[in-house]
Amino acid sequence: MCCSHSFEDRKPQVIAEAMNLDIIKGMKFFDPHVHMSSRTTDDYQAMADAGIVALIEPAFWLGQPRTGIDSFRDYYSSLVGWERFRSSQFGIKHYCTIGLNSREANNEQLAEEVMELLPLFIYKEGVVGIGEIGFDDQTAAEDKYYRMQLELAKEAGLPIQIHTPHRDKKKGTQRSMDIAIEHGIDPKMVIIDHNNEETVKEVLDRGFWAAFTIYPFTKMGNERMVELAKLYGPERIMINSAADWGISDPLAVPKTAALMKLKGISDEDIKMITYSNAIAAFAQSGQIDQNDFISPLAVDQTEKFEGNTVLRGGQQPRTDKSSIIIS
Repeated sequence: MCCSHSFEDRKPQVIAEAMNLDIIKGMKFFDPHVHMSSRTTDDYQAMADAGIVALIEPAFWLGQPRTGIDSFRDYYSSLVGWERFRSSQFGIKHYCTIGLNSREANNEQLAEEVMELLPLFIYKEGVVGIGEIGFDDQTAAEDKYYRMQLELAKEAGLPIQIHTPHRDKKKGTQRSMDIAIEHGIDPKMVIIDHNNEETVKEVLDRGFWAAFTIYPFTKMGNERMVELAKLYGPERIMINSAADWGISDPLAVPKTAALMKLKGISDEDIKMITYSNAIAAFAQSGQIDQNDFISPLAVDQTEKFEGNTVLRGGQQPRTDKSSIIIS
């Protein structure tokens, strides 16, 4: 045989070290973009164990278009209700942003109904912004409802979480910022998400918050993120996982923090990028108090939400992940 070592044997040592989150033990993290409705309670437990103390769940599409207004109503209700409760059962503070996502803005008849629904939810406890909104295919309908939601955010005094498109990202990002400024939105109230090397400089230069999504294969890897953090520093930069029903990682934020530490980025800069900046940006909603995270969130898994609990049949909340026995 030509090779006597496996692929695992040939992995760089830094990769093996980065998988060990002990290097960041004791740090706190805030994931400002993660779609927990599509994740399991195991994910919540793993996130809590890794130091995530709070998260923001942006309103999103379901992988297929919704066909009626009641599906939006029920979804928004779950973001401010059941999901907020479910998160609390693992000691994580749950916030959300509410909006009509760009993928579903092109169904104009339904979009009009959603616009009438949004004011019923954006003032509820735990809603820290309008989002995620912006462009997908950059159609006229997307432009129309993006502008309408910017005005809604202005009226409510809420931050805005902007989704930048996968296709023609630079143009879509510039267009999103141009329109926000046209509507008189202060850039400090806008979080531009899913940035990359092509967009970040202009976003920062124009005074917006620059968020990066650490998402396998499609958005930003954390090795690239480390280099961007070294190049641009921590000011107005934050990272998130955008973990959803796709191939994604709800531990992307702590894993990236671990890699940053291994690569020599200071603890203070790591804290800003993975915790403090997200709080500063979304606390402008008046809904986030950093003092909430000084002590661990009290967990009482005997509590119920509208008669429901995360436990089933008297089961215990923790299981031994090293055991092959499921009892």
